[in-house]
Amino acid sequence: MKISRTWLQQYFKDPLPSVEAIADALTFHAFEIEEVEGEILDVKVLPDRAAYALSHRGIAREIAAVLNLELLKDPLREPLPVWTPAEELVLTGDPEGKVLRTMGALVRGVAVKPSPAWLTEALESLGQRSINNIVDATNYVTLSMGQPLHAFDAKKIAWHDGKLHITVRGARPGEEITVLSGETYKLPEGALVIAEAKEGTALDIAGIKGGAASAITSDTTDLFVSVANFDGPSIRRTAQALNLFTDASVRFQNKISPELAAYGMRDILALITDIAAGEVIGVNDCYLAASESVPVTASIKKINSVLGTKYTSEEIREAFDRLGLSYTEQGDEFTVTPPFERRDLMIAEDLAEEVGRIRGYDGIEGEDLPPLERPLSQERYYGIERIKDFFRAEGYTELSTQSFAAEGDIMLANPLDKSKPALRRSLAANMEDALQRALFVAPRVLGPVGNVQLFEIGSVFTKDAEYLSLAVGYRSTAGKTKPEHLDALVQRLEEELGVSLSFNRIDPGIAECVLPESELVKLGAIAPVHVALGAYRSFSIYPFALRDVAVWTPEGTEESEVTNAILKEAGDYLVRVDLFDRFEKEGRVSYAFRLVFESMERTLADTDLDPAMERITNELNSREGWEVR
Repeated sequence: MKISRTWLQQYFKDPLPSVEAIADALTFHAFEIEEVEGEILDVKVLPDRAAYALSHRGIAREIAAVLNLELLKDPLREPLPVWTPAEELVLTGDPEGKVLRTMGALVRGVAVKPSPAWLTEALESLGQRSINNIVDATNYVTLSMGQPLHAFDAKKIAWHDGKLHITVRGARPGEEITVLSGETYKLPEGALVIAEAKEGTALDIAGIKGGAASAITSDTTDLFVSVANFDGPSIRRTAQALNLFTDASVRFQNKISPELAAYGMRDILALITDIAAGEVIGVNDCYLAASESVPVTASIKKINSVLGTKYTSEEIREAFDRLGLSYTEQGDEFTVTPPFERRDLMIAEDLAEEVGRIRGYDGIEGEDLPPLERPLSQERYYGIERIKDFFRAEGYTELSTQSFAAEGDIMLANPLDKSKPALRRSLAANMEDALQRALFVAPRVLGPVGNVQLFEIGSVFTKDAEYLSLAVGYRSTAGKTKPEHLDALVQRLEEELGVSLSFNRIDPGIAECVLPESELVKLGAIAPVHVALGAYRSFSIYPFALRDVAVWTPEGTEESEVTNAILKEAGDYLVRVDLFDRFEKEGRVSYAFRLVFESMERTLADTDLDPAMERITNELNSREGWEVR
């Protein structure tokens, strides 16, 4: 959410620090800041705090707590007016419980005109377009308080017997509505609409966007103002179905408190009558079951055990005071009654988190952190990690491939990829595909000796159960993959880790086995062994270039002789030489090599490589009985 420092300042008597200082404070105590531009902060509010923090008031409350500043005003702690019900307005809610609260007000005699400069500037600073004073007022209160609301032209809605009948209902089959921006939407099943109750005309998509039929124009004089609270999951499903996400839908889907509606109504009526004149005829409130905050208790011992700290009751008390939380103390226990907007405070761990973040996690000393004891339930995980460490130390690269396959024992009802409608029963097919790709597509990821060396640990599925499987793959770039290579590797695995595994040989270069739970638990219970993985070698940010060379040699010529001849004349840009073909014919041996060139400083051009290839060709042709093909 974009937050204006200028807007925030109205909540404080003393000048706020710079926007950069505010960004740092929020980053280390509350929220991630995605961007700072001028006086605007783009605050990333996660769902757990969105019920109160998607608003300038919510962020101001956080800044006051983090920086230990006094709030000049807190709109949610100021008294609400006592409204007279509007006899000309009849409100009814949704019988399925998807409307938690709905409030409506009638305002007569407003003057729709351009907004005052301060309001236009406030909205435009956040990228909002100023429309008119009534619409701008609703947007301003939404961004200030986090409570979405909407104003309708009351004269464009049908009246019956001198009364305006408004209801919130589910969309009818095939029902359509044209919204303020001009698009027409076919409403999905389960969508809520605010509608005229007698004739059933839909006025807006509840909780998402207003309808065009009752839009505010310069001719509007009477308003129906709607402030409500809707079931969050229902609003989200409708927004997803329509691909229509708005400031309102985002707030409702994060379950703002129904109590907030009254504060939103108070502020919107005050702002409208201030900048557009008019008379508030009355306010109706349909709130069948008022929400109550549930107290949360946490002991000092509990808070300190969660955080790994030694906070005293005074330090915990100070954190709660800075957050504006109401609490009582009994012995070493704090019982906090969360304010209605803090719907994220539900368990003792939530209170510990509040104390920790306000006092600052950076202030927790290393020796105070909770001990990192390994629970028994993690032995299986540590066993898997030890097997992975073994293969990494052997120069193998880990794969992670999808669990879907063309064939299998378990078929998917709704496959993501119709060519792979089943769950895999083996890792072998994906391993074979990866080996081929690595050989011919990505020569820079080949193993340390010029061969492809891969492994994968993943789930496989049979009609009886799900198993964890290990697949190992090896391909020689010389085309001489021998089963003895993997046999030796498996033997080292069992000897070094002390496990007994039953591998199934798929072909000379692929082996697979099921990892028994008992072996993993036994392996994970052993004290870890620190494995040296070799020295780090820097890599180039520039692309590599490939060249191939093939040469006839006399019978009996070794591969290493040709490789050395290439290396002698290749120059500094050559980083790999890989044999990819060898055959014998009529007393001669043909070798074909792939050469990989790369620079740490720039992208190589033909003018860099052609001289090197010419030197290599001359060197190979100069040897008796050798001929470059």
